Amino acid sequence: MRLKSRRATTKSNVDMTPMLDVVFQLIIFFLVSTTFAILPGIKLNLPQSHTSEGTSTPGITITAESNGVLHFNDKEVSMETLGRELVMFDTGDTKKAEFPVSLEADSDVTNGTVVKIFDVIRESGYSMINLRTTTE
Repeated sequence: MRLKSRRATTKSNVDMTPMLDVVFQLIIFFLVSTTFAILPGIKLNLPQSHTSEGTSTPGITITAESNGVLHFNDKEVSMETLGRELVMFDTGDTKKAEFPVSLEADSDVTNGTVVKIFDVIRESGYSMINLRTTTE
């Protein structure tokens, strides 16, 4: 003869809906936050190169448009104020000579303008200058 157990067995289940909500919110957060790391909204026709190398170093970005407009990290500057912006920029613990500067010059910008920008960058104490191009 079998004795009945005094304990009543209860069935429990775990509701997966809140966990799935959190997972989907995390996925959406990371998708949205990574899309803001794309290049700035300045339209350039970068020169093409067969031997260009990819770099992903964060630093200063100077953009030269074909109409003569210069941008310092998305802030519009003139050739005269570019030097002041470079000198005032806080590089943190990194020395200015070791802090990377990327120059994005439209393919229609004259060589003389690019050389002037290079001079301003070097006079401000920076020596790691990258010239952005596109691969062919």
